[in-house]
Amino acid sequence: MAIIQKEESEPDAIKSLLAQVAEGQKRMEENRADSGEVDQLGQILAGIADGSLAPMRPDEEPKGSSKPAQKKPAQKKPETQLAQTKPSKTKPARSPRVRTLVIMIDPGHGGEDPGAIGRRHRTREKDVVLAVARILRQELNEIEGVKALLTRDGDYFVPLQRRVQKARAAKADFFVSIHADAWVKPTARGSSLYVLNTRGQVSTANRWLARKQNDADLIGGVNLSNKDKQIARILMDMSMTSQVSDSMVYGARILNELSRINQLHRGKVEQANFAVLKAPDIPSVLVETAFLSHPEEEKKLRTRAFQRKLAYAIGNGILKGFGHKSRLG
Repeated sequence: MAIIQKEESEPDAIKSLLAQVAEGQKRMEENRADSGEVDQLGQILAGIADGSLAPMRPDEEPKGSSKPAQKKPAQKKPETQLAQTKPSKTKPARSPRVRTLVIMIDPGHGGEDPGAIGRRHRTREKDVVLAVARILRQELNEIEGVKALLTRDGDYFVPLQRRVQKARAAKADFFVSIHADAWVKPTARGSSLYVLNTRGQVSTANRWLARKQNDADLIGGVNLSNKDKQIARILMDMSMTSQVSDSMVYGARILNELSRINQLHRGKVEQANFAVLKAPDIPSVLVETAFLSHPEEEKKLRTRAFQRKLAYAIGNGILKGFGHKSRLG
């Protein structure tokens, strides 16, 4: 709450937020450099944050549109720069990664919120996912150039928006929330992986699951009430599009690794409106490891051996997505 109140009290909270998002976008661009993609969003957001660019409001008419574009690039109208900025044809060679890869691991639920509870052995989701998360953190931290953190390291509750805030405060490159699934029928089984979907059609089951998990619905954990929401919404949409795109790529790698150790509930990355996936500048996924409502999978989730397999699969998917040659296990 102190972080949220600080944002609200600042005279220019949107500018501060854009500066943070621009920094996150720069990290995202560096992480996808091996794919050869050119992303200008970080540059645009950085320009707006430092005042060198001014976004055109949706209700404004373009100014100076009748003038020929003969001026130097630095003298172009801001809206022209936003719409027509082009990447340089010559891309400088990128040096090997020197920055530590920061992974934020989020064990779901905790404290007074036990999450799903197994039908046969009364296994609590909060206990299983914390065990998997601790293994994953330990294994990732043994790899040079990788730093793994937990949103909670004990049996206590952390609000959903606070989990996102922790990831952003740590300047995380990736956020993975770990859960154990449950359904009304004991036949449902398998691993699933979700990325954010804020609009469009989602299945009834996905919509129900998102409502069950979500307690808050803030944009990246930052309250923008009483601010210029039109501009903020446009820029957040731009940033979120990039985040979701990267999340799909990393999520597919993790899901492929999970398919090696467990049956998949569905064979593709799914989308739902989970609050913990809403950091606009951090690729984020939510992993449903297995079904506690399925007797056989509940039994497996209780074992240290299967917990370790899950941690290895999630970790190896992350490492592969970021181009690391190391493998866990």
